[in-house]
Amino acid sequence: MKIFISADMEGTAGITAWSETNRLHADYPAFRALMTDEVVAACAGARVAGATEIVVKDAHESGRNLLVERLPEDVTIVRGWSGHPDGMMFGIDDSFDAALYTGYHARAGGEGNPLAHTTTTRIACVTLNGVPASEFLLNALCAARYGVPSAFLSGDHDMCADARALVPGIGTTETMRGLGSATISMTPVRATAAIRATVAEALSRPLGTLLPAQDEHYELTISFATSHDAYRVHWYPGARHHGMCRVAFESRDFFEIQRAYLFMTR
Repeated sequence: MKIFISADMEGTAGITAWSETNRLHADYPAFRALMTDEVVAACAGARVAGATEIVVKDAHESGRNLLVERLPEDVTIVRGWSGHPDGMMFGIDDSFDAALYTGYHARAGGEGNPLAHTTTTRIACVTLNGVPASEFLLNALCAARYGVPSAFLSGDHDMCADARALVPGIGTTETMRGLGSATISMTPVRATAAIRATVAEALSRPLGTLLPAQDEHYELTISFATSHDAYRVHWYPGARHHGMCRVAFESRDFFEIQRAYLFMTR
C-alpha cells in the first residue's frame, strides 16, 4: 500500500491565530511541532493499516514547515514548491493507493476557522461549477485525476463536513471548531491519537469508492478582494471578467483548471 499525505497547518489542533502559522513569528516553532506530530500520527495509522510506502508533501506556506527529523525514517518528504500545477499535491501519481490530508481548514468565505482561506487571503471566494471551493476540493479532484482516492482528512469541523459531503465515506478527525476569531479545540495529544486511529480504520476499508464526482466541464471563478488583482488576472489566456472583482476560466480538462488557478493566484 502506497500512501500520499498532503500536510497543511491551519487546521492543526490548537492553532487559532495567523502568527502561529507564520515562520517569521515567535509563536511559530511550537505550532510547527504540533503540525509535525499530526503528520507522524497519520504515518503511524497508515502503517497499522499495512502501508509500505509513504510520501509526505509539506503543503503549508513555504513548504518547509515539518520537522523532518521527527518523521519516520522510511518516509519520503517533498519540501518547497516546484511550480507544478499539482501544488499541494505535488509528488502524487497513479501509483498511489490513497491520499490523506492533515491540518486542512475551512474555505475562503467560510466561518469554520479564524484562518479560513483558499490558497491566499487575497481571495474572497473560489467556486468550481458554482460550488464554493476549499483547497481540499481542488486537491481531491487533483488526486482523482490520477485515479487516487481520498481516504482521510483532519481539520476543523466545517472542513471535515465539506469533505464528507464531497467524498462520502472518507474518514475524518475534527480537531477544532471556529467561532469568530476563537477556536474550540481538541488537545494535541487527543488529536494525534484520533488521527492515528482514524487513518488506520479508513485505510482498512475498501478505497475504490472514495473519489469525488468528476464533471465533463469545469468553470472556475475567483473573487478577489481587490479590483487590481482581478484586472491583472483576467489577462491569463482564456480568463474573463465575471462580475465585480471576479474572474472566470473554463475547461473540460481539470489539469487546465489547476494550471489556470496556479498562475491566477500567484
